[in-house]
Amino acid sequence: MSAATPSHRASTGERINTSETTGHLTKALGERGIRLTRQRRVILQVMDDAEQHLDVDQIFARAKSIDPGVHLVTVYRTIELLKKERLIDELDLLHLRGDRHYYETHGPRDHIHVACLKCGKVREFESRLYEQLKSQIEKDFGMKVTISRTEVGGYCADCLANGAS
Repeated sequence: MSAATPSHRASTGERINTSETTGHLTKALGERGIRLTRQRRVILQVMDDAEQHLDVDQIFARAKSIDPGVHLVTVYRTIELLKKERLIDELDLLHLRGDRHYYETHGPRDHIHVACLKCGKVREFESRLYEQLKSQIEKDFGMKVTISRTEVGGYCADCLANGAS
């Protein structure tokens, strides 16, 4: 992958938008007048602070380590609320790890998820070309694009060096 330039940027880890979203979920729900229980605040903290895409089990485990009183049903209800409020995105990440769904806070910029089909590493990629494509779709279909999810699969440099085809 080429070096990051103003025309595109690849994450060095899994998530690009993390610094822009810290505290975002708690603030957004508070502004909408949605009740923030202790358990819900812990779950929001876990999701806001995540540096990778998390599934329900990972969210629950991290929340439980902060507050042992967090219940799994509260995690599911909070995820449903956040999806309904359009504050998080639900991803399948090419089903690399089975049929699990992963969640990430909806950051200020849309991006493409790039996944290695061998090792399962997922990275994020942004590009002006992606923004231009969304603008073209808006123009051609007379609509306002409010959400886009794109996943690309292939083999990373490490796996190619180790014989992936």
